[in-house]
Amino acid sequence: MTSALDQLKQYTTVVADTGDFQQFIQFKPQDATTNPSLILKAVQKDDYKPLLEKTVKEHAGKPMGQIIDHLLVAFGTEILKIVPGRVSTEVDARLSFDTKASIDKGREIIQLYENAGIKRERVLIKLASTWEGIRAAEVLQKEGIRCNMTLLFSLAQAAACADAGAQLISPFVGRIYDWYKKSAGAEWDEVKNGGANDPGVQSVRRIYAYYKKFGYKTEVMGASFRTVSQIMELAGCDLLTISPDLLKKLADSDEKVERKLSPEAVSNENIEKIGVDEPTFRFLVNEDAMATEKLAEGIRAFAADAIKLEKLITALQ
Repeated sequence: MTSALDQLKQYTTVVADTGDFQQFIQFKPQDATTNPSLILKAVQKDDYKPLLEKTVKEHAGKPMGQIIDHLLVAFGTEILKIVPGRVSTEVDARLSFDTKASIDKGREIIQLYENAGIKRERVLIKLASTWEGIRAAEVLQKEGIRCNMTLLFSLAQAAACADAGAQLISPFVGRIYDWYKKSAGAEWDEVKNGGANDPGVQSVRRIYAYYKKFGYKTEVMGASFRTVSQIMELAGCDLLTISPDLLKKLADSDEKVERKLSPEAVSNENIEKIGVDEPTFRFLVNEDAMATEKLAEGIRAFAADAIKLEKLITALQ
């Protein structure tokens, strides 16, 4: 019997969402994504401590930011030995509101990859979907540096990313779900708000329909899943980045997977085009309490994990 994971791969590019690259061999994803939290988690495992120690030793005396860049690229380079496609490497979340610094950091990361013999086409630079992050992506994309826009929670963010020519966006299904569930409290009805009615699933569906209707080439990659159900409801999305525990559940299941998203399926949806200049973007995101709160929360969390990673490196110096 064909596993649910193999069925899903017929409709969607499956991406592994982890810094633990030893798990890739089992699930055979096309691409891989990382973020500061995943790298922090990985380097604390015995399997990856040698990679951390080696990187710190080889770049002793360099500024902390450069050491971390070398560490991220070291992980990315190892990942690309296993996956046939691309790896996403994230810009420090503390630069989320600094366009110039984000551009500079994106260029530096790509240069490190190219110095390691990795073509830039195999790397996606992850940037927060702030106005400043989106403007940085616009510049980098024109230089042939492809960008993955992360911490994305709203159609306004997605529209702005597409207008900027971003290669890919990562709308966070699970975190959207988390916000609505917490907001509803005791009133939350899992049956009523699950499946196709899951607010995170509906958000990605709207974004996917918007992109297909208006002919955007930007890829949609659902991210941050909590359940197999959320993944199943987005079968057919351009890409889905999935954690190892959910990849295992899919691999162990023979449940039938039906394609839920396709350009044809969303062609008749009633969607108006959004003109997203800076004032409109800031107003629309501000009007969306969920998007505002989850974006801020995500930046804070990634920044905090970057600081923890710095402390680990300092302890080795």
